[in-house]
Parts: sequence; C-alpha cells; structure tokens
Amino acid sequence: MKAAAFDYHRATSVDDAIQQLGAADDAKVLAGGQSLVPLLAMRLARPTVLVDLNRLADLAYVRRENGELAIGALTRHRTVETAELVRRDVPLLADALAHVGHVTIRNRGTIGGSIAHGDPAAELPAVAVALDATFRLRGPGGERSVAAGDFFFGYLMTALEPDELLTEIRWPVLPQGTGCAVEELTRRNGDFALVAVFAALTMGADGVCTQARISVAGAAAAPLRADNAEQALIGSRVSAADAGAAADRLAAATDPPNDIHAPADYRREMAAVLGRRAIQRAWAQANRTNAGE
Repeated sequence: MKAAAFDYHRATSVDDAIQQLGAADDAKVLAGGQSLVPLLAMRLARPTVLVDLNRLADLAYVRRENGELAIGALTRHRTVETAELVRRDVPLLADALAHVGHVTIRNRGTIGGSIAHGDPAAELPAVAVALDATFRLRGPGGERSVAAGDFFFGYLMTALEPDELLTEIRWPVLPQGTGCAVEELTRRNGDFALVAVFAALTMGADGVCTQARISVAGAAAAPLRADNAEQALIGSRVSAADAGAAADRLAAATDPPNDIHAPADYRREMAAVLGRRAIQRAWAQANRTNAGE
C-alpha cells in the first residue's frame, strides 16, 4: 500500500513546528520515521500534514548538565548508543539501545521519536520509566516537564498534546557501584520484545543493595515499573533466593496482552525468568565494578 495524501512542511524551528501542529486538524511529526512511515504505508495513520523536524539540528545533542545527562529529542539512536558520556553515566540506556531493531534502524531512528510513540514493547520508554527520566515538552503555552512515570498511560497513549513537541530527555546519572542488565525475549533478532526486563542495581561496599531500578516492556499497556521487586532487593545481598523472590513479584505485577504472538500466561512466566536473569547479571556487574574490575 501507499500512504494517503498529505501536506508536507519542513520545520525551520521548534516554534515553527509547534505552529504547524496547532494549525492542522491531524498533523504528525516526522523525525526518524522508523515507526511513522510503516503506519503511513499501511494507512493506519492518515495525517493531513506531516511536519518534518530533520533540519532542527539544535534538537540533536548529548551533554552533561547539572548532574544529569541531557539528550536532545532528535538525537539518533546510534549516536546515543555509542556516546562515551552515555556509557559512563547511564549505561542501562546504552545497553538497551543495542536491542533496538538493527543498526540501520538505529542510524535513523531518534530518541524522542521512540519515546513519543509510546509503544509498550519498546526499549526506551521502559528504560526511561526505570531510571526516572524527565521529558521536556514545548507547546504554544510554553515549556513543561513530565516525569517518565507520568508520561505513558496506555497503548501508544502519552501525555504529549497534539500541538506539543518532545524536545529533550533528562536522565539521572547512575551512582558508582551500579550494575546494569537487559534481558529480552524476541522471536527474531531485531523484533519487538515479547517481554523485556531492564535492571540497574547499586551495591554498597558491604555487599548490600542500596538502590534498585527495574522495569518491564511488553507486559502491560504501558511500560511497567516493578516497584515491589525493587523493594524486595533494597537492603539485601541479592542472593539467588532474593533474586527469585523479586522476579516473582515482578511477574505478579504484570498484565500482559494475550495475542497471536504469545499468550498472557507465557509472557508472565517469561517475565519472571528474565527478571531473575537481569537481577543476577546486574548484581554481578555491580560487584565487579566495586572490586575495580
């Protein structure tokens, strides 16, 4: 199939893009196009206007500001994945990006586009929820900030208004002694995950877990923060029994879809399996970091 007819506007600035979005009844933003273009081709999206952001170079950057990592929404996946700042300060983000599609997709796809699309099976929304990222949105009324935990609230549903742009994502820098792990179940390499678990554990020098950040993709209508699993680990030494108990809590909190790709019970069971693996891998990496390895 081919896309339905639409008007095309190449934005010259963020304000110009916002004006175009507000002036149309049904406008869509084109950034990397890795999610939008297939929807256009299948006519699942039929915008009246396509607003192209690709000339807005001021929305593409990775920099350290006020103890956080600031990433412009138009920054390409591959740029973020390979950035030394990201690998040093927010390694879970770099690890997760290695699972996004294939390198050719990551060369074109954008950080902001993936988050604004809000697919509950995608990596970046889940990582943002796990790490308490903050999204900066700009619209006709000015700029506002929304916590990742308040941004996603349903399948492809976000707090982004039709006349707003996601301009920047702010990621807290992970503390020393943090180990990270990503565990995904996919049918084929590069596919969206049937279930994925993202874990960042911070271990003290005494071998006790001081902080746990865990989220799940593909297990609910929006990315899921596994708070109960985190609480089961904080203050523990993350033994095999601790990891198993936390993974069981994680699985119990899921509400996975039951579709042609996998039944809900299978996804829930795999969430427990992947959760245990992710927790144990993150724990091992944190201990190696503390040992100076």
